[in-house]
Amino acid sequence: MNLLVTGGAGFIGSHFVLRHKEQFPDDLIVVLDQLTYAGNKAFLEPVLNRIRFVQGDIADVELVSQLILRYEIDTIVNFAAETHVDRSIKNAVPFIHTNIVGVQALIEVCKAAPAVRLLHISTDEVFGDIADDDAPRKNGDPLYPSSPYAASKASGEMLLLSAMRTWKLKIAMTRCTNNYGPHQAEEKFIPTVVRSAVKNEQIPVYGQGKNKRDWLYVTDHTDALELILKTEWAFWDAKLPGVHESQPRGSGHIFHISADDERQNIDVAKMILKILGKSEDLISFVEDRPGHDWRYALDSSNTRKLGWKPKVSFEEGLKKTVEWYKRKL
Repeated sequence: MNLLVTGGAGFIGSHFVLRHKEQFPDDLIVVLDQLTYAGNKAFLEPVLNRIRFVQGDIADVELVSQLILRYEIDTIVNFAAETHVDRSIKNAVPFIHTNIVGVQALIEVCKAAPAVRLLHISTDEVFGDIADDDAPRKNGDPLYPSSPYAASKASGEMLLLSAMRTWKLKIAMTRCTNNYGPHQAEEKFIPTVVRSAVKNEQIPVYGQGKNKRDWLYVTDHTDALELILKTEWAFWDAKLPGVHESQPRGSGHIFHISADDERQNIDVAKMILKILGKSEDLISFVEDRPGHDWRYALDSSNTRKLGWKPKVSFEEGLKKTVEWYKRKL
């Protein structure tokens, strides 16, 4: 394949690029990244001499179109996104630009080059939170985003669904639970806990830390994406098990990716402190985030039917992650 990986210098995108180049060395990879606070070209250092890197904005239709033509791109994998909820509460404008305007720009590119396939990476947060006794969310369940970030991701999904239906574009989407691992932006929960603990600073935990998240190690996520690509996009066949009746026939599908291993934030913080040999007295409860979602959970049966399942246990992945941030600090 000739791939354009947008947001490929970010957290998940960089892991995808590194692993894809390792597994498929003959594939051409063009990375487009704006290198905002969450992107770091150094993450791609092991493969920089074997890929093409372009600094730019996915909302720049002319630039993306030029890359499609110049490198004969057949597949776009879109990781580019503003993702930090707290930042979106303070200022939603950058989220609207990247997560909505940027997605529409990719649609315009695909309209002009309808043979190009687009795999868009979304989030479980589009569903909003669910109660402890609610079933994991499935395709077709209503979206109730709680934050400007989640609302912008849901808006991008709606644009993509309309593009599938109206122009029959070759689009698929994935929603994933909370990722963790090396390369994640330092303001996210796990990096914040590690950084604060290593420096013997107070660790800020919202509310009482009882909010639940399903944590998935980042390379397990990218392996699921690879499987979707490897199956030659067979999910376009409306007869594939797991296709929801409300999905546009023959025009795409949404895959859920989850570890099915939910943990309270406070328990994750305590696990990190135990790994580091630090006292739980470092935990400091702070005023809860406005509109803080209680729990996320996804039914990932449609992805598991393709043969995917997570390989990295939370305990193993957390130790790897803590060691990486310790070295970085």
